[in-house]
Amino acid sequence: MKVKYLGHVALYVRDMERSLEFYRDLAGFEEVGRLFDGKATALTSGRTHHELLLLEIGASASATPQKQPGLYHLGFKIGDSLEELKAARQDLEDKGVSIEGQSDHVVSQSLYVKDPDGNDVEFYVDADPQIWKQDPAAVLNVKPLSL
Repeated sequence: MKVKYLGHVALYVRDMERSLEFYRDLAGFEEVGRLFDGKATALTSGRTHHELLLLEIGASASATPQKQPGLYHLGFKIGDSLEELKAARQDLEDKGVSIEGQSDHVVSQSLYVKDPDGNDVEFYVDADPQIWKQDPAAVLNVKPLSL
């Protein structure tokens, strides 16, 4: 398996509107859409379906250690076909890496693992780019993936 590029970063944030003022209004990312009653927002620079995903956890001091402000996961693009994703899955399993999950996001298909320090990492392949170019909100889909 070979990473082609860092595809996106997912961040836990305390306040969605405050974060959108920074990433959308100040930095210039375009809002693709929201899901989970506005608690998650996908943003793009236009290069791909999304380069940034914000997930609101709220201002509560009782946030769980898994949901503190900061990194949720890194998404690494490894190809453009399910065959490449299947090969990556086999490579990860052969190296003793546990697959934590797998999802079909319509615009991409993903495997989720943890790095040696417990950080969440997504390895994904992109689907046909016309899907997100014609319907940017397609990135908001999450379905089970069977490989």
